[in-house]
Amino acid sequence: MAKQPKIRVCKNCSNPLPEKATVCPSCGAKNKKPIYKKWWFWLIIALIVIGAASSGGTESDPSDNQPSSSVSSEIENNATSDGVSSGETANTSSSEGSETDSIPKEYKSALKKAESYSDIMHMSKAAIYDQLVSEYGEQFSEEAAQYAIDNLTADWNANALAKAEDYAKTMQMSKAGIYDQLISENGEKFTPEEAQYAVDNVEADWKANALAKAESYQEMMSMSPSAIYDQLVSEYGEKFTAEEAQYAIDNLS
Repeated sequence: MAKQPKIRVCKNCSNPLPEKATVCPSCGAKNKKPIYKKWWFWLIIALIVIGAASSGGTESDPSDNQPSSSVSSEIENNATSDGVSSGETANTSSSEGSETDSIPKEYKSALKKAESYSDIMHMSKAAIYDQLVSEYGEQFSEEAAQYAIDNLTADWNANALAKAEDYAKTMQMSKAGIYDQLISENGEKFTPEEAQYAVDNVEADWKANALAKAESYQEMMSMSPSAIYDQLVSEYGEKFTAEEAQYAIDNLS
């Protein structure tokens, strides 16, 4: 049995239309298929649905991509802080350079002289100052000399010890004699504390020094043993102890 063609109704005149007819044979009006019956309509719908599904899974709130106000504020504060710090450092370096340039040449020369007296001759602070301003010494102004002393880096205890060792080894002086020489206004001008440190730490054989002095008095001045002994222990002489002086007398040849 043959299949009957499906009859549609014309939208314009309501007369029957064959299934595939696009023009009404009665009124001549066009009768297209509804858009939802066309294949490409559903393809477009499918693409729209797929696109919406994929974009919906990855879409994020625009606000998530913006830094929070607190983070932005902190970054700005840090940047500002770093800028101030760098500026302060630059200003500090500049000011230090300016201060160095503003120091008079006389002051710088006085400081170099002071360093030489301390490092090479192991002089005391007071002795260096006096030498710098002395009419018979360096003849610097008092201001330049004071600048030198104030800016001199020195170990005064070490200087006093070096002087004590020199007196003990080259001049065979007694412990008390060295101490008095270190603090004397006419001597080294160290402080009592610096002088005490020196005599406490100097390595010396005081008896051997007393004997060396005794032999010198005997040979150079032809003194008697008794006179030598008195000179060795005298407060106005060598200031050795009685034991050290007796050792010297006992060992004179």
